[in-house]
Amino acid sequence: MSKAAEKFRIFLELVKFEHSIFALPYAYIGALYGAAVLANEWPKLSDLLWITVVMVGARAFAFVVNRAVDKEIDARNPRTAGRAIPAGLIKAWELWLFSAVMLGAYLFGVWQLAPVTRLLWPIPLAAFMIYPYTKRFTPLCHYWLGLCLGLAPVGGWVAVGAPIGHLSPWVLGGAVLLWTAGFDIIYATQDVECDQRDDVHSMPADLGIPRALVQTRISHVLTVILLAYGGYVAGAGWAWFLGVGVAGALLWYENNIVKATDLTKVNAAFFTVNGVIAVIVFVGALVDRLLA
Repeated sequence: MSKAAEKFRIFLELVKFEHSIFALPYAYIGALYGAAVLANEWPKLSDLLWITVVMVGARAFAFVVNRAVDKEIDARNPRTAGRAIPAGLIKAWELWLFSAVMLGAYLFGVWQLAPVTRLLWPIPLAAFMIYPYTKRFTPLCHYWLGLCLGLAPVGGWVAVGAPIGHLSPWVLGGAVLLWTAGFDIIYATQDVECDQRDDVHSMPADLGIPRALVQTRISHVLTVILLAYGGYVAGAGWAWFLGVGVAGALLWYENNIVKATDLTKVNAAFFTVNGVIAVIVFVGALVDRLLA
């Protein structure tokens, strides 16, 4: 049992299960406002359950692919050499069995949601599988990662049967895209020397850390604007905009604790602040719907 528990812990670490807090709240937000626009109702609890299964399954599958593709790069980087795959903590058959189970969970969940999702399910998987290769060709890889997470509010919206042509989920998706790209640029400042040595592209490695961090600030200003506009298009009330305002203040804080001359707080900015931002925005949406 102790070996099984340890293996389970390794898999949780492999897929960074705790990072689900970044995208999952935005899928719920899409479901909340999608159900409101569709019929001025709440999403069914069963829909929220299956959205959770779909999000966790897809994200875990994507992480396995990403880690497998990047295993040689990770092995050469002291910060990532201890990860499960380059460190040899997981056997190949265990890795692909786990990925198959996660893919199966994703597909099973999709088939429990609105029929349109049965047509759209390959799109997120394609985006996830392309992502690890983008860093080999372009520093725009951060924005492709943003696209992957930006599908969350769109996915939650269509999962409850709301019209895919509505502007709101796409605007909210754009906000999540820019938010993610911005904090991923911050995260990439840790690996500049290794990325330059291994010809891995990132904004900090290609453009330099100061210029990359300016790009993050611009992305995060646009994030707040798009969150506000997306809520306006969805008919959100004051609680949504209060949540967006608090998120904006946290983004300001995040961008001020990470400087080109002081990267000691990168992990605090990446993990803690962004997790809080996602929760705050979701709580704003939830309170807004409760008061509607």
